[in-house]
Amino acid sequence: MDSQAPLIDPFARPISYLRVSVTDRCDFRCVYCMSEHMQFLPKAELLTLEELDRLSTAFVQLGVRKLRITGGEPLVRRGIMGFFRRASRHLGQGLDELTLTTNGSQLTRHAAELADCGVRRVNVSLDTLDPEKFAQITRWGRLPQVLDGIRAAKDAGLRVKINVVALKGVNDNELFDLVQWCGDEGHDLTFIEVMPMGDLGNEDRLDQYWPLSDLRDRLAERFTLINLAERTGGPARYVQLAQTGQKIGFITPLTHNFCESCNRVRVTCTGELFMCLGQEDRADLRAPLRAGADDEPLRQAIRAAIARKPKGHDFDYSRQKVDGQMTRHMSHTGG
Repeated sequence: MDSQAPLIDPFARPISYLRVSVTDRCDFRCVYCMSEHMQFLPKAELLTLEELDRLSTAFVQLGVRKLRITGGEPLVRRGIMGFFRRASRHLGQGLDELTLTTNGSQLTRHAAELADCGVRRVNVSLDTLDPEKFAQITRWGRLPQVLDGIRAAKDAGLRVKINVVALKGVNDNELFDLVQWCGDEGHDLTFIEVMPMGDLGNEDRLDQYWPLSDLRDRLAERFTLINLAERTGGPARYVQLAQTGQKIGFITPLTHNFCESCNRVRVTCTGELFMCLGQEDRADLRAPLRAGADDEPLRQAIRAAIARKPKGHDFDYSRQKVDGQMTRHMSHTGG
């Protein structure tokens, strides 16, 4: 087989989107993502930024067109802007988009340089506009710091998409406030159903689960929702609010299984390749990376892993128990 042939999984889906976690560390401790007293990985287990660059380059050579950097919080990793600068060399040379998902806390420092590296848009996780609630959800976070970061991103010319995890009894009373604020600020908005990831102690996922079908119905009481055919290569379905022109996305792994068009894989900061967010199967890419300077074993390991990509995941809340629950934390896989 041509070592440069594009990656195609067993269900004829081209793999064109790679999410790379560059760290498991974060300056927040969001209740649905990690426990408050996390045991982070020893630094020796993490891929170096040079190894992450080599790995990303191999995927771009194999047909990946979109590279999203995640964490943990990617911008807390020392030297991360050097990684972005190196990755930017692929833009226009196979790579269409370089972007990141962030909690926004470090954007004030880095937004201008990100834009200079060719980043055109960022996703910011923000579940509430209430400072006290924000502190409860993130445990360690400060809302004003995040809002300053979002403003810095906007000032740098970056498009901002706000990602909101829908949490019943937490932010369900802020639905229209969030829509209004994003509309006023010119940000796109996507709601995400809470997913059964990790053992988080007292947080009961079934109690927090707010189906986006309910959220959408509430939106429809106030706005005319126009279904959009638009897809951004991800799992979101979009509507437009006729009254404001705003675009709202819904990511619904539980009430709507989006696996049939899945075009992405995820690499953790330790070099584990997960072919599906909702399955435990993984491939070790750290060993071929560290075996030597030749990238052919790495490409072969990637191809062998993609050949095992499953058709879909097993998340299901419908029977009032969490089938398909993952034991690893969301911060481990990078979202």
